[in-house]
Amino acid sequence: MDDFIKKNIRGLKPSATLAINEKAKKLLKQGNKIYNFGFGQSPFPIPEKIVSTLKENAGKKDYLPMQGLKELRVAISKSLLSKTGIEYDKDNIIITPGSKEAMLLMHVAFNGEIILPAPSWVSYEPQAQIAENKVHWLQTSRDNNWFPTAEDIEKKIKSIGNKNIILIINSPNNPSGTVCNNLKEIAKVAKEYKIKILSDEIYTDLTFDQNYLSISKFYPEGTFISGGLSKWCGAGGWRLGFFASPDGNKEFINALKTLASESYSTVNSPVQYAAVEAYQGNYDDYKAKTTHILKSVGNYVYNNLKSNKVLINPPQGGFYLMPEFLNSKFKTSSEMCDDILSKSGVALLPGSDFGFKNDKMLTRLSFTDFDGDLFLKNISGSKELDDDIIKKYAPNVVEGTKKLAEWHKNL
Repeated sequence: MDDFIKKNIRGLKPSATLAINEKAKKLLKQGNKIYNFGFGQSPFPIPEKIVSTLKENAGKKDYLPMQGLKELRVAISKSLLSKTGIEYDKDNIIITPGSKEAMLLMHVAFNGEIILPAPSWVSYEPQAQIAENKVHWLQTSRDNNWFPTAEDIEKKIKSIGNKNIILIINSPNNPSGTVCNNLKEIAKVAKEYKIKILSDEIYTDLTFDQNYLSISKFYPEGTFISGGLSKWCGAGGWRLGFFASPDGNKEFINALKTLASESYSTVNSPVQYAAVEAYQGNYDDYKAKTTHILKSVGNYVYNNLKSNKVLINPPQGGFYLMPEFLNSKFKTSSEMCDDILSKSGVALLPGSDFGFKNDKMLTRLSFTDFDGDLFLKNISGSKELDDDIIKKYAPNVVEGTKKLAEWHKNL
C-alpha cells in the first residue's frame, strides 16, 4: 500500500528521542540495568505554585481562543521583553501544544527552504519534510562550539539563491549543550540577505551562566521565537508552547492560526491558566537551583568522560553533552550506540540523528537520569556541588558515566 501514503511521509521514522525512551523502558521491564542517557526530559518537579494554579483551574472546560488565552499571551510578551529587550506583541503570539507543534505549524505554513546547522534537534528536518520544504545542512565544528560561522551561512544562502529562507538556531543547543557565541555575526548576515530566523529558545532559561541571550536582540524584525514550559519548568507532559512573531508578518500569523483551528483547535484550558502563573511569577530561585544542579552534574560527566580519545566540549546549558568516541571499529554512530547499549547498558543517541554524517562517531548524552525532586530538597544556596553530593543524588549518572568510560577503554 505504498501508494496509499504520500511520498514525503513514507521515509519518516518515529522521533529518535521518543524511540530511545521506549527502547530503554522495554529493556528495563526485561530486568536489564539501563542508564537512560538518551531521553532529554527535565528531572525536576514543576514548581508547586504552578501546580496549585492548575488544580484551581481544573474545572475550566470551555474552549479558549484558538490563538490562546489573552492573559497568557500578554504574560509571554512581557517575559520576552524582560529577557530579550524586544517586544513581541500579544497579537503576534500563538499558544501551541508544545513548542514542537509551534514549529510544525511554521513549517507547514512556510513556502521556502530551511537551513539547518548540524547538529540540530531531531525533529527539525522531518517537520520540514512533512511540509515539503527543502533542507540545506550546514556542517559545523567543535572549534566554533558546534555552531555555523557567518561566512558558512552567507555561502549557503548564495548557493540557494533568491528564495524564501528560514535559518533555525537553537542555543543552548540540543544535542551539543553548547551556547552560540557568534549570534551578532549570524544576525548581520541574515539581515543583509533578508532571511528569517527561528530562534528555538526552549533551553535558554537553562543557560549555565544565567545569561538569556536571544538572536532577536540583533535582528528583531526578522526573528521568530519558539519556547515553552517543558524544559525550564519541568512540564514536558503538559504540552504548552508558544510561537512569537515580530511585527510585519500578519498574514503568516493568520495562516498559523488557521492551521491551529483545523488541527488541535486550542491548547487545553487548565494548563493555559497555570502557564499564566509560570510566566508571570518569579521563579528565579527555582531556575537558579535547577540550573546549578544541571551544571554540576554536566561538569561531572564531562570531567570523568573526556580524554584524548573521547572529545567533548564543556556543557554550557540544557541537559546535554556531545561526546565523540575516536575509534575505527564501527562504520556508523548508530552501530556504535547499539554496541554501547548492549555492552554497558548506557542508552545514547547517535550523531547521525542530528544531521552529522554516519561515520562521525558523535553521540548525544543527556545527563538527567536522576531524581530531581530529591536533589532539590537536599541542596541549598549556590555553593559548589562536590563529587560526593553528585554520587549521592545522581548515582545513575555516576555509574553510567563509569560504564561508558570502561566501554571505551575496552574497545
